[in-house]
Amino acid sequence: MAFQIGSGLLDACVLSVLAEGDIYGYQLTQQIRAHFDISESTLYPVLRRLQKDGALETYDEPFQGRNRRYYRLTAEGRALSEDYRTEWMEFREKIDGFLAKGEQHDKK
Repeated sequence: MAFQIGSGLLDACVLSVLAEGDIYGYQLTQQIRAHFDISESTLYPVLRRLQKDGALETYDEPFQGRNRRYYRLTAEGRALSEDYRTEWMEFREKIDGFLAKGEQHDKK
């Protein structure tokens, strides 16, 4: 892919997945990796930073003799997710405007 996913967009994607409900770390990374070629080692620092910033909280649940760490949005995280969604829609419209000009030119 010619475009790189930046930290702000990655934050928005993580928050968007978590807006659907609590999820454990591996499952979250698999959902993100289904759409973007990024490593787990890229995502865990994002999760720690979002937690430190108050957007996420964690809890552990036992599973087959081990604990799974689950992540959930805080109220602040939900608000941030909505802010990212709004900003993305505005940004996407601007980019679509540029790319659509190229399509119109190609059709002439």
